[in-house]
Amino acid sequence: MLHFQLVTLTGVKVDQKVAEVLLPTLDGQIGVLTDHMPLISVVANGIISVRKAADDPDYKLDHYATFGGVLDISSNLLRVLADEADGADEINEVEANKAYDLAVKMKAEAKDELSLENAQKLLDRQAVRLQVANLRRLHRN
Repeated sequence: MLHFQLVTLTGVKVDQKVAEVLLPTLDGQIGVLTDHMPLISVVANGIISVRKAADDPDYKLDHYATFGGVLDISSNLLRVLADEADGADEINEVEANKAYDLAVKMKAEAKDELSLENAQKLLDRQAVRLQVANLRRLHRN
């Protein structure tokens, strides 16, 4: 088994043995299984998906919306240090939709490059959170 730790600025989100972790990196999505080669990489904004048992179907995956960070793999330990990560159960879909709509409006009304960049970051963040909320909703049905 692979020991997976997801640590954010607010504390430890996950610290458990798992079968597989799918992560977004700058070079694309990677899958980490037991005995993965050592690696240090940047975690891109996106979804971290965790399969607790090898025979768990996809609908049982745990999903986390993540926003920046680094990963370190060595000796069957995968440690992700993320600036921020929200589990599916932590995301209020109604609030995330409102924040997404606000970000779209902010982007449309941006008057300078900094305002545009900030609006885009908020838009990207809420889009990932909505994807995770959607995965949770799909797998509950």
